[in-house]
Amino acid sequence: MTTFVDRVELHVAAGNGGHGCASVHREKFKPLGGPDGGNGGRGGDVTLVVDQSVTTLLDYHHSPHRKATNGQPGAGDNRSGKDGQDLILPVPDGTVVMDKDGNVLADMVGHGTTYVAGEGGRGGLGNAALASARRKAPGFALLGEPGKGGDIVLELKTVADVALVGYPSAGKSSLISVLSAAKPKIADYPFTTLVPNLGVVTAGSTVYTIADVPGLIPGASQGRGLGLEFLRHVERCSVLVHVLDTATLESDRDPLTDLDVIEEELAQYGGLGDRPRVVVLNKIDIPDGKELADMIRPDLEARGYRVFEVSAVAHLGLKELSFALAEVVSKARAAKPKEESTRVVIRPKAVDDAGFTITEEDGVYRVRGEKPERWVRQTDFSNDEAVGYLADRLSRLGVEEKLMKAGARAGDAVAIGPEENAVVFDWEPTVMAGAEMLGRRGEDHRLDAPRPAATRRKDREAQRDDSQREYDEFHPF
Repeated sequence: MTTFVDRVELHVAAGNGGHGCASVHREKFKPLGGPDGGNGGRGGDVTLVVDQSVTTLLDYHHSPHRKATNGQPGAGDNRSGKDGQDLILPVPDGTVVMDKDGNVLADMVGHGTTYVAGEGGRGGLGNAALASARRKAPGFALLGEPGKGGDIVLELKTVADVALVGYPSAGKSSLISVLSAAKPKIADYPFTTLVPNLGVVTAGSTVYTIADVPGLIPGASQGRGLGLEFLRHVERCSVLVHVLDTATLESDRDPLTDLDVIEEELAQYGGLGDRPRVVVLNKIDIPDGKELADMIRPDLEARGYRVFEVSAVAHLGLKELSFALAEVVSKARAAKPKEESTRVVIRPKAVDDAGFTITEEDGVYRVRGEKPERWVRQTDFSNDEAVGYLADRLSRLGVEEKLMKAGARAGDAVAIGPEENAVVFDWEPTVMAGAEMLGRRGEDHRLDAPRPAATRRKDREAQRDDSQREYDEFHPF
């Protein structure tokens, strides 16, 4: 059964915004008390959060589809809909978020780091919020916007100070088990380690993490063995430790050749040339291993490597190695540039930026821009008044004027939005947003028109009767 996953494709969907409500306040003696439709609630976000207690992406491997809840629609009596609940997805430290094309969207390092993978849709405004001095009784409300989402790729890159690299069965798992409290699987056959193991080492006042990367073999950077799956876990490590087997039973291998092969694979993978290297000659408790280690040590030192002879089984040379690694890690940490405080970059819009563009594509005039596209998504096209309100907004934004400058004529097709999800209509510039058909949109003359004398007399009589009942209730004698 799979217990470790470091790369998954996740399908996220934020919650949709709730629709606004079109309602008219009604009470006794005041059947048309004005608009009182509430706003729709905001849809929930999908947010990734680094959690130190999470070490694998296994949960998302089994359940790759995640969706936040939708916002609730508004209601009458100025009641706004409830916001959708945000969906929090914990991810391991060192998770890289990418799109399907491999473009990095976020590099999540450090406990508590967050990234909004899907933004919830805005709730639609109710007719109470749309009312104004000129539009006293809107007979429509705005629709909630759909939540954003899509497919993302999560890739885990282990965050550690030291990476142990080497051939399978070189003794990496044994070494990390004696240097730290980690308990990896150890056996006498290749590819025992199928997942990266992490351990914490304390050497004096320095505490650092060490990672046992699964065994590499020739061709690992091109996909052979397990190397390509786990080479990414070496990227964040500050120090590389070559663990060389000085007591290998394979006649066609020797420690120097193993070192050259692993270095070639690291070079093919790329981006690791600046990491300091340390060489560990393991298994010196075996007589042949000790003899071979003494023979090749001068050659390794001549190449500029710091060399340590150890035995994970007999616990030889471990203290010197742990303190030497602490020294190298401390130097690597000191050499890292200090993180600058977050800078806010302000990019003001150009003076002539209209907020939208108009292009002609095969006889269709396409309007693209954040505002026009959002307004289209908010419009209930089954309501003529809502369509007219959209037309007024587009006209005030300058869309009609730019269409005329672009050469559009009456009857030409105009599309608003992306090609796969656009609203297309025939442009009629001489019809001012349907105003002739709808009159003065948003005004209900029933709210202002004087009532007939008979109706007013009945209201007065009803009010007088109510007053008399209240008087009799509080003055029974």
